Amino acid sequence: MTAQISLNQTLHAIADPTRRRILQALKQRGTGSPTAPSAGKNGLCAGDIEERIQLSQPTISHHMAILTKAGLVMAVKQGQWRWYCRNEKALRRVVKSLRAQL
Repeated sequence: MTAQISLNQTLHAIADPTRRRILQALKQRGTGSPTAPSAGKNGLCAGDIEERIQLSQPTISHHMAILTKAGLVMAVKQGQWRWYCRNEKALRRVVKSLRAQL
């Protein structure tokens, strides 16, 4: 995947206001590594995101899939739960790319 395609995919992901709200919710409690045993301390489960964003589970799943595919969010399944956290490194790369291209 080329850098331009990746940037386009990322920009598509953050173009939607709902996905930006999700990223903001994750910023408050969704940084760090979701692979840690205490993922709930570093991330949010899909149910937490539903509650904060006030959308249905299928809608949240759709948005989370787009954010995850774009590399902006990391997801880890633990038991029946899927925990999400922001990929800060990827977000910094997006900002850097935009600065370089604009």
